[in-house]
Amino acid sequence: MAKQSLVIVESPAKAKTIGKYLGKDFEVKACMGHLRDLPKSKTGVDVENDFEPVYKPIKGKEDIISDLKKSAKAADTVYLATDPDREGEAISWHLKQLLDLPDEKTKRVTFNEITKNVVQESIRQPRDIDQNLVDAQQARRILDRLVGYELSPLLWKKIRRGLSAGRVQSVATRMVDDRDREIEEFQPEEYWTLDANLLGADVKKTPFAARYHGKNGKKAELKNEEAVNAVVRETEGEPFVVQTVKRTDKQRSPSPPFTTSTLQQEASRKLSMTPRRTMAIAQQLYEGVDIEGEGTVGLITYMRTDSLRLSEEALSAAKEFIVGRYGPAYAETHRYKTKAGAQDGHEAIRPSNVNLTPEQVKKDLTGEQYRLYRLVWSRFVACQMSNAVYDSVSVEITAGGHAFRATSSSLKFSGYTAVYEEGKDEEKEERESPLPALREGETLALRDFSKDQHFTQPPAHYTDASLIRAMEEQGIGRPSTYAPTVSTILDREYVIKDGKYLRITNLGRVVTALMKDKFSDIADMKFTANMEEKLDSVEEGKTPWKGVLRDFYGDFESHLRQAEQDLTRIKVPDEVSEEICPECGRNLVVKSGRFGRFLACPGYPECSFTMPLVVAMPGRCPKCGGRIMKRTGNSKKTGKQYTYYCCEHVNSRDEANKCDFMTWDVPVKDDCPVCGHTMFKKAGKGFKKPFCINPVCPNFLPEDKRGYPKKPAAESAAETAETNETAEGTDEQAEKTAVKKAAAKKPAAKKNAAKAASKSTSKAAAKTASKTTAKKKTTVKTKKSAEED
Repeated sequence: MAKQSLVIVESPAKAKTIGKYLGKDFEVKACMGHLRDLPKSKTGVDVENDFEPVYKPIKGKEDIISDLKKSAKAADTVYLATDPDREGEAISWHLKQLLDLPDEKTKRVTFNEITKNVVQESIRQPRDIDQNLVDAQQARRILDRLVGYELSPLLWKKIRRGLSAGRVQSVATRMVDDRDREIEEFQPEEYWTLDANLLGADVKKTPFAARYHGKNGKKAELKNEEAVNAVVRETEGEPFVVQTVKRTDKQRSPSPPFTTSTLQQEASRKLSMTPRRTMAIAQQLYEGVDIEGEGTVGLITYMRTDSLRLSEEALSAAKEFIVGRYGPAYAETHRYKTKAGAQDGHEAIRPSNVNLTPEQVKKDLTGEQYRLYRLVWSRFVACQMSNAVYDSVSVEITAGGHAFRATSSSLKFSGYTAVYEEGKDEEKEERESPLPALREGETLALRDFSKDQHFTQPPAHYTDASLIRAMEEQGIGRPSTYAPTVSTILDREYVIKDGKYLRITNLGRVVTALMKDKFSDIADMKFTANMEEKLDSVEEGKTPWKGVLRDFYGDFESHLRQAEQDLTRIKVPDEVSEEICPECGRNLVVKSGRFGRFLACPGYPECSFTMPLVVAMPGRCPKCGGRIMKRTGNSKKTGKQYTYYCCEHVNSRDEANKCDFMTWDVPVKDDCPVCGHTMFKKAGKGFKKPFCINPVCPNFLPEDKRGYPKKPAAESAAETAETNETAEGTDEQAEKTAVKKAAAKKPAAKKNAAKAASKSTSKAAAKTASKTTAKKKTTVKTKKSAEED
């Protein structure tokens, strides 16, 4: 007998969780995201017919559609329970159309959190599909399709195949370009700091430093050494007298709960997770994890939100938990105001059940799930705790009309810091001398002065976290688009990652220059932010969605035609490296290929030398004092990529200067305090204590005590580096290299594949055969690669 009700969700994990909560009268199935969309092979938008979209079932999902149609036909009621945002609303609308569901049989439900109470309550209170949300999604989808499918081919013709442009990604690329140009054009200015190292009248008092502040009650800056010396001359023989001692309690408030943007930023800073990875793990925590003793539980609320609102139930539960664990003094209810323009449809990101602590569920989670859940849980608990209180002391000291100031603070009451403190994009070292007990009118003894020269620093390069924060501040994109946008500009190689920093590439600069010249509206941050506001207005039912498309398309089409006429083929300049070709002596240039960026000789075809891209590391080679370089290679046994560190002179053409230093250990910026050699640390995530590799140094740590598993001799850094395969590229040089390699490996590959197929007992051989077969299957890139996610 057929079940009475069908519930359609997006993912199997969510279906499993919700099925347990609803019982046997409900059948829960997953649609696996969109089942209907604009076709890949063409634009799919009838511009002449007032931008009418032409939706088609997605290829490869025929079985899912057929199964859902069968179940929907047999059910009395169909609950569309896709995600609670524009995209989820659109998926529900498409499902209703695709499954031909009548209005009286169709119910829309949403879950802000996947818990038993919320799921059952939502089923009891269904609603109709919100057409305004659907129209806002349609407007965004069609805008991106028009830009992607009409502008990207222009980039393919005029610059390079495989490029793309879009409303949000083009602006994000421009932001990185603008920041990098600002850094390049920055002119540092000199300034000095002057510290007076003082001692109280009581010789038992702790010496301390006071920073120069100004003269005659006014703040003054020391621009050069002459100004510093003038202050020293005027104060050196004068008494240093304590004028004021101010002691106050300073309070620091906890950070608000997470939104999508702040979660991605903090996960990047504290967990080194990319925005894309953060959202993938958050989705798993939201949809449900099997917890021992609890069953399948959704651990966090919906993770795509820009609201700071928290339910009264959550606030009450947090207060009860904090009082029970930390005491009444630590509990303080905070209600946060959501910023203007934010979509307040969902709560902030929080744990579904605050009593499920990270330690309780750790054994049931993967490492990444545990770390992200702990971050969300800690931030939520901390935001409902009391302020941290610091005992702050500020002292002003005068000598010869000049003022010096010293401050110190100590934690008086931990408050929320007992649980959590927010990370920073740029960790600034703040040193404060502990101050002795001083009294007003006390005369201090001057020990000496400390004079330091400084130069103003340019703004820092963007990181994943700071770029997302800047996009949010400028109103560019929405919670669901931050992670895809950052991923897209990295995938297109408009931007690369240098450590944790994002840097513009020459390709990104060329594309940005074209966009600013020919499509200034799309590349303009205000235009993009205004477009987001228009889409919000559509969602609120104030603006017709096709009107937004009409307003945009007229100017866009004329700019496109003009650009087609004006532009000729644009060459992207090579990015010249400092690496020297060991065969001909030219500076190697950066090329891009199927497997990413690599270094190649610009003298091709006379010289065909290529090598993996290298990165300069801190420290010095312990053998010859040269630079230490980070290199990558591929293991001949497993095919996996590995990283090692070596001297810059490993491939030197000059035999006299050639060096053979290589190591798996990571060089750090700190030198050994005993012997002065560069120190190293064990590779891998997390904090690792640096050690010295100088055998004659007392700090020396033998290799067998560095925590690495023993490797066969053939897998040493030196030998694997020598067997590293040449990087392949998409230009003529790399294509020829790839053809030669394919020809050389083809017989062996066939033989290995056949052998693996016939010998099922050899797992390693079967894996090799599987990889060989997979390599033969190449995916032809369609126009979809040009469309912005």
